[in-house]
Amino acid sequence: MVSIKPVTRELLSAIDKADQFTSLKEERHSRKQHLVVASRVFAQLGFVFGVAGHISVRDPEHLDCLWITPFGKHFSLLKTRDLIKVNHDGEILEGNQKITLEMLNIHSGIHQTRPDVIAVAHAHPPYGASWCSLGRLLDPISQDACTFYEDHSLFTNFSGLISDSAEGERLAEALGNNKAVILENHGLLTVGHSIDEAAWWLICMERCCQAQLMAESVGNPILIEPDIARLTRSQVGSHEAGWFCFQPYYEMILSQESDL
Repeated sequence: MVSIKPVTRELLSAIDKADQFTSLKEERHSRKQHLVVASRVFAQLGFVFGVAGHISVRDPEHLDCLWITPFGKHFSLLKTRDLIKVNHDGEILEGNQKITLEMLNIHSGIHQTRPDVIAVAHAHPPYGASWCSLGRLLDPISQDACTFYEDHSLFTNFSGLISDSAEGERLAEALGNNKAVILENHGLLTVGHSIDEAAWWLICMERCCQAQLMAESVGNPILIEPDIARLTRSQVGSHEAGWFCFQPYYEMILSQESDL
């Protein structure tokens, strides 16, 4: 008789720790590779819109530095050598391409405010860009949406590009301790304890925006009760679950594209 082991948080935590690094150099390379994979997944899912959108990961050794996707490079073409290493003062330490002040303000503001955050993902996907114009949080209308129940926030009063550090600090404050923030009239932003987690939250959030827009176009969705929504969030919205849900995408990219 086959014994089926339940997928508990402890099991997912063990899976998350499967990658054991022998050096900081090895860990840095892994983070950069996962960032590139996440970028290519976003490209396949249609999250790329012109030059909008960027992803960053904290350097494992130099904690005041980030690796970030370059400005103006299509996500489908990114390679690890294209990534930019920049510190919180905006000084580019490695890389030959460019980033913008807006990118720095968004990512640096969050990484400085949230030392627990390893990665930040921001994009203007079609359904998220539509939903964010409503100035509303997502409702718990599905198991997937419960991922964000009482764990996402709004960044209101759109004021154009986040071109000064004060706006970046205001965004970080709006995010708070949540895993995601809806930027009103702008787009979506998610964070995680790994690149994989942050990427999955953005994928999931875009799908939840789509689902609620579609549901409300034909009726009034039935909301899940708060206590059940919180329970479901604990089951599908943990750091380990976020990491695990991205693994099929990671494996897909590695099987399809070997030029990372």
